[in-house]
Amino acid sequence: MVTGHLFHCRRHSWPAEEYVGRSTLQLLDFDGGTPPELAWRRRLNSHANKLKEFSVTFMEAMRMMTLGLRLWSYVREEASYGRKAPIDPFTRESCKPSASQGVPLGGMGSGSISRGFRGEFKHWQILPGSCEMSPIMANQFSIFISRDGGHKKFSSVLAPGHHEGIKKYGDQGISSWDWNLNGQHSTYHALFPRAWTVYDGEPDPELKISCRQISPFIPHDYRESSLPTCVFVYTLVNTGRERAKVSLLMTWANSIGGASHHSGGHTNEPFIGDDGVSGVILHHKTAKDNPPVTFAIAACENQNVNVTVLPNFGLSEENCVTARDMWAIMMQDGHFDRQNFDAGPSMPSSPGDTLCAAVSASTWVESHGKCTVAFALAWSSPKVKFQKGSVYHRQYTRFYGTSDRAAVNLVHDALMKYKWWEEEIEKWQNPILKDPRLPEWYKFTIFNELYFLVAGGTVWTDGGAPTFDEKLSTGKKKNKSSKNTNKEAKSNSRKNKGGPVAELTDEDSDQKNEDEKTVIGSILGQELTNTGVESWDETFYGPSHLNDPNNVGKFLYLEGVEYIMWCTYDVHFYASFALLDLFPKIELSIQRDFARAVLTVLSEDRRKVKFLADGNWGIRKVKGAVAHDLGTHDPWLEMNAYNIHDTSKWKDLNPKFVLQIYRDFAATGDMAFGRDVWPAVRAAIDYMDQFDRDEDGLIENDGFPDQTYDAWTVHGVSAYCGCLWLASLQAAAAMAHRLGDHPYAEKCTIKFLKAKHALESKLWNGSYFHYDSGNSSNSKSIQADQLAGQWYVASSGLPSIFDENKIRSTLQKIFDFNVMRVRGGRMGAVNGMHPNGKVDESCMQSREIWTGVTYALAATMILAGMEEQAFTTAEGIFTAGWSEEGFGYWFQTPEGWTIDGHYRSLIYMRPLAIWAMQWALSPPKAVLNAPKVNMMERIYISPLTLRAIHENGIRKIAPKSSCFGNAFHCEC
Repeated sequence: MVTGHLFHCRRHSWPAEEYVGRSTLQLLDFDGGTPPELAWRRRLNSHANKLKEFSVTFMEAMRMMTLGLRLWSYVREEASYGRKAPIDPFTRESCKPSASQGVPLGGMGSGSISRGFRGEFKHWQILPGSCEMSPIMANQFSIFISRDGGHKKFSSVLAPGHHEGIKKYGDQGISSWDWNLNGQHSTYHALFPRAWTVYDGEPDPELKISCRQISPFIPHDYRESSLPTCVFVYTLVNTGRERAKVSLLMTWANSIGGASHHSGGHTNEPFIGDDGVSGVILHHKTAKDNPPVTFAIAACENQNVNVTVLPNFGLSEENCVTARDMWAIMMQDGHFDRQNFDAGPSMPSSPGDTLCAAVSASTWVESHGKCTVAFALAWSSPKVKFQKGSVYHRQYTRFYGTSDRAAVNLVHDALMKYKWWEEEIEKWQNPILKDPRLPEWYKFTIFNELYFLVAGGTVWTDGGAPTFDEKLSTGKKKNKSSKNTNKEAKSNSRKNKGGPVAELTDEDSDQKNEDEKTVIGSILGQELTNTGVESWDETFYGPSHLNDPNNVGKFLYLEGVEYIMWCTYDVHFYASFALLDLFPKIELSIQRDFARAVLTVLSEDRRKVKFLADGNWGIRKVKGAVAHDLGTHDPWLEMNAYNIHDTSKWKDLNPKFVLQIYRDFAATGDMAFGRDVWPAVRAAIDYMDQFDRDEDGLIENDGFPDQTYDAWTVHGVSAYCGCLWLASLQAAAAMAHRLGDHPYAEKCTIKFLKAKHALESKLWNGSYFHYDSGNSSNSKSIQADQLAGQWYVASSGLPSIFDENKIRSTLQKIFDFNVMRVRGGRMGAVNGMHPNGKVDESCMQSREIWTGVTYALAATMILAGMEEQAFTTAEGIFTAGWSEEGFGYWFQTPEGWTIDGHYRSLIYMRPLAIWAMQWALSPPKAVLNAPKVNMMERIYISPLTLRAIHENGIRKIAPKSSCFGNAFHCEC
């Protein structure tokens, strides 16, 4: 734990008064209207430059040509079934990524909408795995101001007007609106999950405006944090001599992004709710039999604020009321007709039309007076359906039901509770924001990186088992009848009791249809009978009693919006610190999912898969191997969507599983969790025995990229995987000791002692560990991530796996070379660096700077007492990604970038590892209070065994096989 003052970088680098005048900040200091002192800031007239994507070199392209052809063929094959491949580098979005992102809206797991710093609503992820990047420009806030009996008027959309397609001559749509905001005197302030936009005299020089965006992201609150809703609170300050009539307008298109508003069949209807909450419900009919979505936009009426609505308007001349007509009404009257509340549901929209709605909130602001106006947005999509037909209910439906009217209740509660949300958010954030030890950039970046838990693509279900959609599209392929397929499945199940889906299909296994669910259900039903398990729910979905307060449902989040795989485990290894710190029950739920996939009924999936890197066929999921991911089109039921390499041969997944399990077990002290997952931990360790080919206790890599760096080849023993293996052995031994499985603790201790000697003798060169023990050109490279295992044992309260001198020497070498020799430390840590000070360019990943790995490296440095190096290292990510002088990656932090700033894979999971830094700074009490005695020294090892450890060519030593059956009642 760090004491005293840390290295202060860029102190006072983001003072609010440099963006907003001090007098304006003082005026807005009313009902939360003033942005915080510490926030990420941008002026609204800032140019949102296009981002530059990475490209491979000629030699890399040649080496990857065969892989590229296979991947292209696979993408086309998936498209023929109407599915999107989890990795598709060939399809490009029509909307080019730009430096325009901002804080997303809503809680976790119910779909998300982002809002750019200039005010546009964009990046729609309402349907799982689907992301529509383009903004819907009809979704806006606007303002109308009238003074001096109407002789002085102002009107404007509250967003800068420099967007394509705006201000077309004769347009009946949004181009006819007043886009008068320049943005020169307007600023955006972000501190996730809140954001402030301050309009300092725009469009009315005598009116100061603050719009505060609030979402219910509240750590340890598993109810509020699941809600798909957001509040916008406007603080108005009139500095003029005359009172002003101010009308704020919220407009919303009936759309879930892209061209969905043109599909037809959508309806709108007004509503008057409780406590003055009134607005419009927008019923959206989704395409391709996806579950419908309902939006609600509303404002809160009181004695000072009058709320009116226009339930329907369109963007073309064919509509009865056009966007131009709507704007004219507001210009003239500042409100709509109260009779509109009696309109009832509209006629369904025609294909090609855009159906929109508007809510107006009008108030008088006295001279030198202040006023607050609140709007709310909610979207309700109670069912989440994956592309192979599995349908689940979302977590928020436990509290709001599945009715399409839930959106009305959501906006009502949001407007009633947002002040309490803010109080809880401030209680959570203030200890970090007020910590004098911490650099200012870190204080707001650590919160803003959490954007990914909303905008990164998350699904949060209520924990119940799925239903199956009978209308599942069959794509272009013809399939067997359900009756025949079901018989075949039952026959295969009887023949193959070793795996749950043994021999389900042959080499043509990709020809799947709606009967696949029946097939899997039949096989799993038979397997459950064979294993004596009575409940499908308890085996695969955990406790599914929806009224049980301990049931937090099941959670998925994508590796990234370009890599559509749920809960990618080698990346979750880095990101999981955020969940463990803020939502530990979700973290344990994810860990249980992966533990079940090691040993239980779904531990093996023998359906054939073609691995694209080498073109060989293998089975989808191997028993004992930790899954790479929980799937794409059918998560939990069809794992390992990743098919570049055979991940059953990866060397980092099983050790990472053991390390995460022990860290979570140590941090939460949850003995029930520890007992439940312990058999899977043992199986994960034992599975790795096959990779110790020379019986020195240390696993070897196999000459291909068999770890998270899946383009960076490894030969022989590697620093990264070897260190993870050592750490996992120590964690397994400690966990075994705490759970009373002493024979297994001894087994892991023996392996650890042998493996440590082997690793140090093969890779340690006196100042750092070589990349691997091979003879390639990069075998002696300095890998930034080589102490990942040490990072985890230190984070878990375990003793170091190497002596302190080796750890500090290695970290200093990485800092001097991988960090400081790359643009003076202003980029982060490059993955690979030759000892001569040149970047390792053996592959695209070795020459990249990975944002999450840099944060993890900084955490390792903090744990080693190297705070100055740690914050200098991590500040490089802030400088390159988040600062004004950087490349524009705020709220879309990529997996990595090259030295010239070109990105790969925007909106990526791994940068959540910044929370590992906070974990290192303030470990939980359970970790701090853990016994300081080395677990290895507390485990009895027989004298004969100790002597054998030092003998050459010793055979592997393992407990008797009878011990494996019952870890907690071993009598051998």
